[in-house]
Order: sequence, then structure tokens, then C-alpha cells
Amino acid sequence: MAGAELKNVGSPDEVREFPLGRADIVDIGGGKVALLTLQPGWRWSEHVRPAVGTELCQAPHFQYVISGRLGARMADGAEYEAGPGDVSVLPPGHDGWVIGDEPAVVVDWGGAHVWGKPAE
Repeated sequence: MAGAELKNVGSPDEVREFPLGRADIVDIGGGKVALLTLQPGWRWSEHVRPAVGTELCQAPHFQYVISGRLGARMADGAEYEAGPGDVSVLPPGHDGWVIGDEPAVVVDWGGAHVWGKPAE
């Protein structure tokens, strides 16, 4: 298995927690992959923005939704919803929130390296 790597998000290299949200992050293949678990009522602009200090989320996302539903609004006002089985690419400059009364569980390959970190 030369060059192969295997990790499990149940034993993350890093955990980032916010009100109503958690990211379990593994370092693998020179990058980071996060399992995001976001509870009903979670909204980036309410629960993460105070910690990072930017008006909108600046993490680029490449995500797969396992369960629950997420909404997103771009700076230009464009909106979308993602649900189980959806794969999305979301550039920096957006707000996001959980839709409904079920937690959203999402795998994120794109923005785990910066999601929820204070702006530098």
C-alpha cells in the first residue's frame, strides 16, 4: 500500500465546533476532508460569522449531502437548496443554513481547510 492513505472521520485530526454545528476534519492526501454535522436552526451568519469575522462565508465548498437539507444564498442573491445525494460546488461569498427539523450531514472536500477559521 505504498502511498495509500486511510483515515476515518470518527477519529478526526481536528474538530471545529460552533453553536449547532461541528466539523470533524481529517488530513489526507495533502488536503483536508470534513464531515459537517449541522443541527436544525444552524445558520452560518448567526453561528459561525462571529468567530471568523467575515460578512459571508469565504470557504469554497465541494460537498456531498448525506442527510438533511441545506440552503445557500450567494452575495448576488442567487439561492439554492441541496438534499440527500446532491453534490454541489459553492464558491466563496455565501451564507448557508439548515432547512427543516433534521440535522444536515455533509462531506466537504473543498473548504475544510478554511471553514470556520478566523479571517487572517
